[in-house]
Amino acid sequence: MSSKRVIRTCQRGIHAALLLVLLALASHSSAQRDPLVQGVDAIGITVTDMDRAVDFYSKVLTFEKVSDTEVAGENYEHLEGVFGLRMRVVRMRLGDEFIELTEYLVPKGRPIPIDSRSNDRWFQHIAIIVSDMDKAYAQLRQAKVEHASSGPQRLPDWNKNAAGISAFYFKDPDEHPVEVLQFPPDKGPEKWHRPTGKLFLGIDHTAIVVWDTEASLKFYRDLLGMRVAGESENYGTEQEHLNNVFGAHLRITALRANSGPGIELLEYLAPRDGRPFPTDEHANDIVHRHTILSTSGADAAAHQLQVSKVNFVSSGVVANQNEQLGFRKAFLARDPDGHAIEIEEK
Repeated sequence: MSSKRVIRTCQRGIHAALLLVLLALASHSSAQRDPLVQGVDAIGITVTDMDRAVDFYSKVLTFEKVSDTEVAGENYEHLEGVFGLRMRVVRMRLGDEFIELTEYLVPKGRPIPIDSRSNDRWFQHIAIIVSDMDKAYAQLRQAKVEHASSGPQRLPDWNKNAAGISAFYFKDPDEHPVEVLQFPPDKGPEKWHRPTGKLFLGIDHTAIVVWDTEASLKFYRDLLGMRVAGESENYGTEQEHLNNVFGAHLRITALRANSGPGIELLEYLAPRDGRPFPTDEHANDIVHRHTILSTSGADAAAHQLQVSKVNFVSSGVVANQNEQLGFRKAFLARDPDGHAIEIEEK
């Protein structure tokens, strides 16, 4: 072999080695990239009558009011996608977690469809952890809540990932579904097993119905940077009576960010007749809920979502210079099924 050919062969080998190094570095950099969202800050719920909603969540479920703010103006119109709005927003706390109730003083939205079912894709609930299911159910019965489940259900022992969990669905005054849930000693985060003397402890997660778990994972895990914290496949008479859906067979995937409650994906493997998210839903419709996610950079997060062809409700990133609602910048977008997420930079 000539010396020139040897040199060319060596050069090709060096180039190939450098390419492998660069690819490895790029892969490592991608793996180490900070997530777009750092935490779940709160779950937003649109209500018809704020005083009635606050009374329910404080007296029945022992939430505490943190703030009560009325806002209007062009910035909020662009954020919510609702023209001419005036909103009253009440932030409430249970344990370490928060909900944000919003009443649109104007314009009023539509009520929740009266025939809503747990497998319709607009379904979203908050899961409140209780220290004693029997006492919690008795208290809810005394408050005359509307049942969504036939009664509390204990998930069976054959279901390894969910065995021993007790749960019950009911509805708030606006027909929003709410879950109370009790973990057995061997399940759930350690914080839910600390003795506090309280019955209602905090919010473990918000659950949303999705059509395709893999499509949702591409959004919440791969794009937003949340991590999968658990998986389960639930079916049988207990699950049917919990969801009040005959033949309910669910693939459940729990997601977590660095802080705050989780997001639980509920894919109904059966029945597959749940209705899609209304394409004409607006933030002032009572069916509206949104998960509030915190980010260190709203502009960068919005850019990544735009590049990924995510549907926006907001006209773009909205600056909130007076920080009336506790954020500096925010925008509202939709996940693959239409569920609203609000990404906020504090």
